[in-house]
Amino acid sequence: MNQWIDLIINNLDLIYILILAIFVGVEVIKHIPTILHTPLMSGANALSGVVVVGALLVMLNADPDDYLALCLGFIAVVLGIVNVVGGFAVTGRMLQMFKKKD
Repeated sequence: MNQWIDLIINNLDLIYILILAIFVGVEVIKHIPTILHTPLMSGANALSGVVVVGALLVMLNADPDDYLALCLGFIAVVLGIVNVVGGFAVTGRMLQMFKKKD
């Protein structure tokens, strides 16, 4: 238990930055007009692709006995892939709305 407390105390600055980034992200997304959501979703797909690659690299460099890193990496890969596939599906459907009917 002391190991977890030491880990949190040593990384307190990073935790503060993460919490601040969450609040800033929510405020930025909340004030985006609806017309811009499709281009932003395409950018989010690219970022999710970067998350997948980063999670794979973390998993490759993790110690085989470090189950926490491997589990978190696996979860990040799965969620990133779901986000990329879902985002591309929604973007594709939105682009179909702009095609001319036969």
